[in-house]
Amino acid sequence: MGATAAEETPVSGPAAADLHVVVLAGGLSYERDVSLRSGRRVLDALRSVGVEAELRDADVALLPALAADPPHAVVIALHGATGEDGSLRGVLDLCGIPYVGCDARASRLAWDKPSAKAVLREAGIATPDWVALPHDRFSELGAVAVLDRIVDRLGLPLMVKPAQGGSGLGAAVVRDAGSLPAAMVGCFAYDPTALVERYVPGMDVAVTIIDLGDGPQALPPVEIVPRNGVYDYAARYTAGRTTWHTPARLDPEVAETVRQVALAAHTALGLRDLSRVDLIVDSTGQPHVLEVNVSPGMTETSLLPLAVQAAGLDFGRVIGALVARAAARR
Repeated sequence: MGATAAEETPVSGPAAADLHVVVLAGGLSYERDVSLRSGRRVLDALRSVGVEAELRDADVALLPALAADPPHAVVIALHGATGEDGSLRGVLDLCGIPYVGCDARASRLAWDKPSAKAVLREAGIATPDWVALPHDRFSELGAVAVLDRIVDRLGLPLMVKPAQGGSGLGAAVVRDAGSLPAAMVGCFAYDPTALVERYVPGMDVAVTIIDLGDGPQALPPVEIVPRNGVYDYAARYTAGRTTWHTPARLDPEVAETVRQVALAAHTALGLRDLSRVDLIVDSTGQPHVLEVNVSPGMTETSLLPLAVQAAGLDFGRVIGALVARAAARR
């Protein structure tokens, strides 16, 4: 996809000027600060292409405000449960207000990583072997015995992360069995269920999927090189902690395979408008899907804007086109 596709999308002129858009950002999740940064960037991008937009938090004042002055569409820049577990989307559906992104059912599915991985596996899409372990079972069955079985089954190293969550919060790579208990405790601080995956060494890449009217398209993969080897919260949002390569340094054939796998994951989960698919490309060139994000970050260090730029597209025009599509569903 080139710049022409964005330029032909009706996101400027009278049609755009007539749109009233609400950008939702903030919320009460651990990712509130990141969400506010995403929301402000989306707000600026929409205004840059002539769309009337305002920023609102997801609080008790939201629904009365939407009822008093219903927007043509909503952009959900909320991260964490508020923006990604499907509940807010369900409320917007009740209010008859369209929004950018997938519906509530698909959002719930993608938000719960073990459930999403099961769907991906059934669709024949490679994803690392895993076990999902609620804190209660972890305690009731005995931590030592459970962890021993996990290591026996999945081997080492392992990736431990919250079953529901984002921004790398609570995630840790475990390279020896002695480090696993602490990683589990750290994970349970963010979610009552831990997802423990077999760690797949390779290149971290992210593929943005957008649909500007001609069906979902995979943008160039972005390669992620965290300085400390782990793409955690600090690596994502602290300047200098991570290097990105856009497009990823992959052979053309492998890059195309990665894009097709990302598209397949987007489709298998029933998503629409936009998503970000996180993958590992192993030493053989095989991509493994880690997770799919339905409310990707939009900050200055986020991967979706980097992918948009790598594709030769204008960020404001892309967001404007997505808003126009959402408004047309009203």
